[in-house]
Amino acid sequence: MKRKEMKKINLTAQQGLTAKQAQDQLAATGANELIAAKKPALWQQVARHLSDVSSLVLLFAVGLASYMALFQGGGWTKTIVIGSILVINVIIGLYQEASAEKALAALQSMSLPTTTVRRDDIAQTIQAKDVVPGDLVLLKAGDQVPADGIVLQSTNLAVDEAVLTGESVPVTKEKLVDPDGATEAQQVFSGTAVTAGTAIVQVVTTGMATELGQIAGLLNKTKKRATPLQGRLNKLSAWLTTFAVLGGMVIFALSIWMQNQGLADSLMIGISLAVAAVPETLPIIVTISLAHGVKRMAKRNAIMRRVNAVETIGGVDVIASDKTGTLTQNQMTITRYWTPNTKNAMAADTLTPAGEKMMRYLGLATNAEIQEVAGQEQTMGDPTELAIVRWLKGHDKSRQQFEKQAPRLAEDPFDSTKKTMATVHRLADGQQLVIVKGAFDRLPVAWQPQALAQAKAVHDQFGQQALRVLSVGYKVMPATPTHDWTELTKDLTFAGLVGIIDPPRPEVIPAIREAKRAGIKPVMITGDHMVTAEAIAKEIGLLTPGQLVMSGDELRTLTDDELAAQIQDIAVYARVSPTDKIRIVQAWQNAGKTVAMTGDGVNDAPALKAADVGIAMGITGTEVSKGAADMVLTDDNFATIISAVREGRTVYQNILKAVEFLVGVNFAQIFLMVGAVLMGWGAPLLAEQLLLINVLADGIPGFYISREPGEKEAMEQPPVANDESLFARGLGSRLATRAVTFTFLTLGIYAIGRFGLSAGQATMGMTMVFLVLAVGSMVDIYAIKDRQPLTRQSLMRNPVLNGAMLLAIALVIASATIPGLQSMFGLVSLPAVAWLIVIPGMFIPTIVLEIAKRWQRRSTNTWVAEID
Repeated sequence: MKRKEMKKINLTAQQGLTAKQAQDQLAATGANELIAAKKPALWQQVARHLSDVSSLVLLFAVGLASYMALFQGGGWTKTIVIGSILVINVIIGLYQEASAEKALAALQSMSLPTTTVRRDDIAQTIQAKDVVPGDLVLLKAGDQVPADGIVLQSTNLAVDEAVLTGESVPVTKEKLVDPDGATEAQQVFSGTAVTAGTAIVQVVTTGMATELGQIAGLLNKTKKRATPLQGRLNKLSAWLTTFAVLGGMVIFALSIWMQNQGLADSLMIGISLAVAAVPETLPIIVTISLAHGVKRMAKRNAIMRRVNAVETIGGVDVIASDKTGTLTQNQMTITRYWTPNTKNAMAADTLTPAGEKMMRYLGLATNAEIQEVAGQEQTMGDPTELAIVRWLKGHDKSRQQFEKQAPRLAEDPFDSTKKTMATVHRLADGQQLVIVKGAFDRLPVAWQPQALAQAKAVHDQFGQQALRVLSVGYKVMPATPTHDWTELTKDLTFAGLVGIIDPPRPEVIPAIREAKRAGIKPVMITGDHMVTAEAIAKEIGLLTPGQLVMSGDELRTLTDDELAAQIQDIAVYARVSPTDKIRIVQAWQNAGKTVAMTGDGVNDAPALKAADVGIAMGITGTEVSKGAADMVLTDDNFATIISAVREGRTVYQNILKAVEFLVGVNFAQIFLMVGAVLMGWGAPLLAEQLLLINVLADGIPGFYISREPGEKEAMEQPPVANDESLFARGLGSRLATRAVTFTFLTLGIYAIGRFGLSAGQATMGMTMVFLVLAVGSMVDIYAIKDRQPLTRQSLMRNPVLNGAMLLAIALVIASATIPGLQSMFGLVSLPAVAWLIVIPGMFIPTIVLEIAKRWQRRSTNTWVAEID
């Protein structure tokens, strides 16, 4: 990760700042804390939810209904019902946002409550927020760095910067070399953790000026774009609204011109059409579908923080994944070893006698520990030494077991200058065992030329495989009181070397394979070394021939147009910064792709927020990454993402089925109203009746269509493109079939009821149309909910839907038969002959849809057979 060069302020004396200087600095620079972006006021949030097209139509309908109630005596039923729907939609939207945008709060929680500084020549503990530029901070192993600074003094200092860089190995930090220039000063950064050693650090930047603060700034500036589903539903609402406005204007004119209706009655027809045009329950059904998807995903170890992301994950084209802790285990592991008496390197799980001897030396010269506390594994020590401890444990051995035979007498700790560690042990025969482990080229071994060449060849081979190499040598000597480590460690015998890497998760390889089958492109974006990233990407099948690997430095030389031209071919990005990650995500989005980004570190948070679906790791992930993400994997399993994609595609399919179920009838209602008025019959349904159909008959069954299982071919189809119409993949033709069927059916039923059975009484025809439209639109949900032909099994597959259907049908029939409800909704009792017409009419749309479904499947099968 490329760092900005810190501007060093004048070095203070060893006593640090005075209390007065610290107070002045605090007043000048502000507290050492992160500042959140100002959230919109409640009224602004409510206004945003009311600004979409469907809400504006409902607001217009509420206004007209209220006017009619106040000045025309029209009653308050329409106003109350439509207003209640608006309120429910807004409450649901606000609830969805209540738990969002917690990323900055998590960043703030990373700030230490206290830290140790030296002021007035006294070491004292202060609130971390009171740290100021110029302060001398005293750090030790286990501490978290409270602000960005430069190292003045250090002893074996190592800092874990994985949360910022994504690198698995702690970085060694040395003292300031040149007191007159900052360019040679080692830097430490806020939020990173000290894993070893001690240091005195001079603070240079605090709060939002730190590296962590800049990431917080990116989070404040980065905005989520609307989900593809939101865009499609907004387009649908706009289209329906345009259609309804034009239809309303026509009906308003015809009502006055052809039927000599008054202004009040004409406005009432306009309200009726507005109500008919808008599927009022669709936003609620979409939310229920998404919420049900959230529950099902939780059972598959994917916790959704943003409800809309349930649908979005099903349509992702690109999964841009961090490497460390996501594709890999975030656990340095010895995978191969070599000893001088073996020709080839050996796998770590196969132990030869020489390998066991080398393992013993590595174990004796190790300080790391792994303990189990309350069933949880707790580690202590450097990741490289922890790899040794895990290797021992994998072969039922331990450092404590070895030390019983060879107790440690002395230790020369690891130093970043000499890059080795040495220990001395007492053997049972009174002699001493000296062990040195560290960098291959720093080991003081008495080499023979041929042996050196052989060892160097294996060392280079491990390096080409992106393995971190650790070597070990030893010698047995008579007991001596000398403490001259140069004398003790010279002329060692080479025991061998091990290759260490953060290995891939075993489930990643089949998950990437399945992602590619589903038309999804996986991409690795990491702050780690290019060689390591490339090796891992090849091993897991992410990097294939013809695909490119690009470094962050190379990326920053490209213009946006140049990046856009190459982005399809780049599979791995290494050594990238948080800004680079956002740029990559946005480049894919500009190419019209839906992007999911996975990560676990602070450095991943801005890109997680910028992505269409940000996915954080629940076990290894920082609270910052979880807060910025839309989805958190509780098992840190990359394969869980593919399960989430499958579930997301099921949710999207069910939402499309809900659109088909609701909108098809809404079109029919518009055509029914316009057609009846054009023929001089007046409005065949009242606004209250339309609301009852839209909310009760369509709404209640529609709520449970979300429980339908996914179609079998869901993961065999390409992702839904961002510019793909809501009416694609056959939905438009199915909507047209349903709308035409209901239009002609209801016009016919109305004509029979009004002119054939009741001698011109509109209420008879109105009641018959109401029953056929309400019950018929519920029954044909069975033809909609399954793309396969109806069977007894599919009819019984969703018992909750069946129960909701019976309830809704009972309520509709009660409205048409109970006197009090009849008068409220303008309905009348029907004679037996009318019921003989109404009941068969209820099932005609379902029969038509099933015939169309079978005809379409037969045509498709014939076409496929001709191609074969």
